[in-house]
Amino acid sequence: MTTFTPDAPARGPAEHAVRDQIIAAAHQCFARYGYAKTTVADLAKEIGFSKAYIYRFFESKQAIGEEICGSRLEKIISETQDSIEKGDSATDCLRRMFKSLTTRSADLFFHDRKIYDITAHSAAERWGSSEAYKETVREMLAEIIKLGRESGEFERKTPLDETCRAILYAMMPFIDPLHLERNLDLLPDAPQEVVSLILRSLAP
Repeated sequence: MTTFTPDAPARGPAEHAVRDQIIAAAHQCFARYGYAKTTVADLAKEIGFSKAYIYRFFESKQAIGEEICGSRLEKIISETQDSIEKGDSATDCLRRMFKSLTTRSADLFFHDRKIYDITAHSAAERWGSSEAYKETVREMLAEIIKLGRESGEFERKTPLDETCRAILYAMMPFIDPLHLERNLDLLPDAPQEVVSLILRSLAP
């Protein structure tokens, strides 16, 4: 199984309870005010710590945002992997992957908009958590394509990397937070039509 490992920089002692307390406070502040409007001073005031103390655990506000963003993206990946594992063929796995990523991303937009905005900011700034997420999605896709080629469901002539890139280009409008917001009115029909087109192109 592909493992999602976001790289969120942090420094200082690894007292997990304190780190968790900072993350919890940051999550509340970001959800209430938004990432851009929240400062480390706001977080310090929220939990009764000094800014200097917070900096013992996280080198910047971005590092805290990385933790929150990475955790949420990891959840999307985990749920998508669970869905893929229920597939009975490569074709079914690809449909399940695309549907899960799209549904979970849209759920984040509608039910936790401020945190969704962090993931969009992460994608725009190419944070480690966002880049790790994209790479994990690519690896998941590559595994499905390999499975399809081994079973005879998919063609084998096109180089694997080229196939994966092309599919991801087609999927991005519905799974990348930078683009999804502009395509919400196309859900759920458009992603289903796109994956059907992709599968026809993969036919041997």
